[in-house]
Amino acid sequence: MSTHSFMEVVMFGVPVAQAATGVRAVWTDGRRVERVAYAIGAALFASGLFHLLVFAVDGGPWEGPVSWRKAVTFGLSFGLTLTSIAWVTSYVPLGARARNVILGVFTADCVAEVGMITLQAWRRRPSHFNMETPLDTAISRGLAAGGVILIVTLVMFTIASFRAAPGTARSMTIAVRVGFVALMFALLSGAVMIARGVALVQTGHQQAAYHVAGALKPAHAVTMHAILVLPALAWLLTYTRLPEDRRVRVVVLASSAYAVAAVAVIAVSAIRFAAA
Repeated sequence: MSTHSFMEVVMFGVPVAQAATGVRAVWTDGRRVERVAYAIGAALFASGLFHLLVFAVDGGPWEGPVSWRKAVTFGLSFGLTLTSIAWVTSYVPLGARARNVILGVFTADCVAEVGMITLQAWRRRPSHFNMETPLDTAISRGLAAGGVILIVTLVMFTIASFRAAPGTARSMTIAVRVGFVALMFALLSGAVMIARGVALVQTGHQQAAYHVAGALKPAHAVTMHAILVLPALAWLLTYTRLPEDRRVRVVVLASSAYAVAAVAVIAVSAIRFAAA
């Protein structure tokens, strides 16, 4: 496929009205646990937007461990991630009970993570690597425990995504699998940030923990959102006149381009992390 035809498909080949109907169908045709996750994800996203308004009114620093930025970015990111996972896993072959349990636990954990981070923002206290008071310690450890739960649930979804899915188009299956593999790298970078930060805090270098952990944030971000970008592309392509074999090629090309970009960001982040 030529570059011109690829851009034509991506930019102009999707009927907007049909795609809008498809978006509504995601809600109406969704399982109950998925609709609950969509609603909660929207609420978390709205929380991020609300705290952006709070920041605009209240001011203060944007960077650093004590700022409204964390309530904003975690609300937006977790809201988007929860909604993405609920939608993408609708294409993952799972039994009803397993889906309800895994997605339900993941949803509750997202709420807990954003809730604790937001609480600390209002208390004007660092949310991560903070052991200064019993409450701060409990929240910091709670966030770490929540991170473990996120890893476990997402690994379970990743494994399930590699099962045969006869009712799902191959282009979507490829997009979902690549997205989950990328998400595993996001979880790995997050775990490394937490481990290095905790080690620094325990040796009395709390401020250094924030600086060092921040070096991996770009790698964490770029690998986290492939789980939405690639399946969304595969979904949009179903509204074009492209046959499935050409949709597969477009998804593979997009996945390859995303992988190249992600590797570049990861390499730069790793160098900065090692030097910090």
